[in-house]
Amino acid sequence: MKKATARHILVKTVEQCEELKSKIEAGADFAEVAKQFSSCPSGRQGGNLGEFTPGQMVKEFDEVVFSGEVNKVLGPVKTQFGYHLIEITSRTE
Repeated sequence: MKKATARHILVKTVEQCEELKSKIEAGADFAEVAKQFSSCPSGRQGGNLGEFTPGQMVKEFDEVVFSGEVNKVLGPVKTQFGYHLIEITSRTE
């Protein structure tokens, strides 16, 4: 069965999401940015969501995690919770 591990940053606006993505791409540490800005409780762990399988996360999130490029910051991804930056840290088919 497919499995993935990922970390994410959740914010309220697409503008803030894009701004944080630029900071990370310029060298800021993903985990530190998550601790500072993510509104998800996972932010305290640097955005780490642990391991999960398809269907455990909301549809939009799942689609990115199980099709996107590993070890690249993806997003903004809009869900009912807000806007996410997602980094897939591993995935098995």
